Amino acid sequence: MTRQLPWGPMARLVGRRALFAVPVLLAVTFGVFAVAEASPFDPVKAYAGTAGLTSSQENLDQLRANLGVDKPLVSRWWDWLTAALHGDLGDSSTLRQPVADAIGERVGWSVLLAATAFVLAVLVGSALGVLAARRPGGWLDRCVTSLAYTLEAAPPFWLGLLAVWLFALKLGVLPAGGLTDTSSVAVTAGQVARHLVLPAAVLAVSQLPWFVLYVRQGVGDALGDDPVRGARARGLAERTVLLKHAFRSGMLPVLTLVGSRVPELITGALLVETVFSWPGIAAATVQAATSVDFPLLAALTALATVAVLLGNLLADLLYGLADPRVGFDG
Repeated sequence: MTRQLPWGPMARLVGRRALFAVPVLLAVTFGVFAVAEASPFDPVKAYAGTAGLTSSQENLDQLRANLGVDKPLVSRWWDWLTAALHGDLGDSSTLRQPVADAIGERVGWSVLLAATAFVLAVLVGSALGVLAARRPGGWLDRCVTSLAYTLEAAPPFWLGLLAVWLFALKLGVLPAGGLTDTSSVAVTAGQVARHLVLPAAVLAVSQLPWFVLYVRQGVGDALGDDPVRGARARGLAERTVLLKHAFRSGMLPVLTLVGSRVPELITGALLVETVFSWPGIAAATVQAATSVDFPLLAALTALATVAVLLGNLLADLLYGLADPRVGFDG
């Protein structure tokens, strides 16, 4: 008998989370403007560059008025918010283009990198976790867990520099960075895939330990449960017991990682993009922060907040579908 999806409870959960997201986004965007207000960086001098060193105070004041940074904090935030609700995210003073265009040109590459790395981390981490859980305390379990704890302590940028030195400089088998070859005048799928290998692998490795350890713990606990012992007593093959019984139960705690790893994934992606010169939103984020680019900084922060909220929602939906006992109304 086919199990029907509980669309009603799922819709109510999505609705509650959407209502919860509104005050969160308001608080986050206001916090961005408040932090930028307290920043020692002057957006006018950053916008003017070297020309600002010789400009008169009158010209600087006029530029300040043109950029809208002469208004009080609450006024700047409210003007940006009302314009954003009408689809206008403002203009970036550092990139000299509309914020929507700046994000649109870069966010797709960041999503490609993060999604590829996340899928790799889930697949490889789950496989290693299952192998380690088969014989707790065995040599494979000790090797896998030791590797996981070691990688957990390794910063993504250090892993990136190590990967560049080994695979690009020492072995010369993969490009050191960028989106395409320096001599290329067009972006092709083959070149993008080749340049994606190193940054995606490094980002995946930085996320790998948590999936390995969660799967190992979950599958290890499931192997001691009565249903799994009963399956073994019925003479089922060890492979069937492991994959169809223990793995299914052991994967439930891993679903909670989908949401909790999103902030770390975003942070790691920014570091990896910087190391590999990947044309995502990392450079724009750094420029927005150091130049106090209010519209771009607020939009990028809101985008990251939405990604975290969606990750948590996805984790709850997957957990509710995988374990009907949890439900969606709790």
